[in-house]
Amino acid sequence: MRLRQIEVFHAIYTTGSISAAARSLHVSQPSVSKVLHHTQYQLGFELFKLVRGRLVATDEAHALFVEVKDIYGRMLSLRKAVSNIRDIGGGHIRLAVVPSLGQHVVPGAITAYRQRHPDITFDVQTLHHGDLFQALYERECDIAIAYNPPQHPRMQRRVLGQGQLMLLFDTSQWPDPPARIPMRWLQDRDMVGMASSGPIGDLFASEVEHQGIHIREVVSNQTYALAAALTRCGAGMSVMDEFTACANAGGRLLARPLEPAIDFRIECVHLEDRPPSKPAIEFIRQFQRSLAENRDGPDAG
Repeated sequence: MRLRQIEVFHAIYTTGSISAAARSLHVSQPSVSKVLHHTQYQLGFELFKLVRGRLVATDEAHALFVEVKDIYGRMLSLRKAVSNIRDIGGGHIRLAVVPSLGQHVVPGAITAYRQRHPDITFDVQTLHHGDLFQALYERECDIAIAYNPPQHPRMQRRVLGQGQLMLLFDTSQWPDPPARIPMRWLQDRDMVGMASSGPIGDLFASEVEHQGIHIREVVSNQTYALAAALTRCGAGMSVMDEFTACANAGGRLLARPLEPAIDFRIECVHLEDRPPSKPAIEFIRQFQRSLAENRDGPDAG
């Protein structure tokens, strides 16, 4: 199958009709029908049948779609990469960060940077760890900043600093807690868990397993910001990065690091064959300064 045939087949399969496929591809219905008929003739079997006025995919079409959707995804990825390469400019920094850094460190770093370089503009997106390389590979970003980012042979990394996991909890749990909360104190406590916690969540899970601690995960969610909100509402304690924990501490909520300490690296990554521009390098330095400022007094609360 040629790329155009794959594109037309994918459009008909996902939209359910030739007219809808034509609209999604911005072409005429006759041109879509022509490509479909030619494709079925070449393959030697039908892909769709008309049943009671509706176009229904055949078993062969279902089997073929499993293979086609991967190829189609790569086609979209290639187009996106070409578009992003075309739009690259020296006075523009495209940054990807994990959500917690995007909420608590990056805004201050960008503001401080633009006070000195008002001609530089930014495009910022928050991504989970597993999506970082995809964004770099497709040229959606120039640099990415994350916690313990995944290893990849095409990615270069630079350690910018270190963070630690902290426990966010209500004072009703421990009115006068120590500077660090022993892990064993979490035994049989109600906790807000993370369904997709990433590398630093894995560090906590590993320590819990190592110490044989039983935790009651009463709520599972996807972000540390939501975990903090749930803790504030009384759903249970939560373990998260220190930046989110300290930003949410206050009133009845306290944030304390754990004992033993669970540390993680904060790193900047970029493609090996696409080093950061001079403005991006200067921003990385500013981010390190902002990171150090945010780490002042991590034992918040």
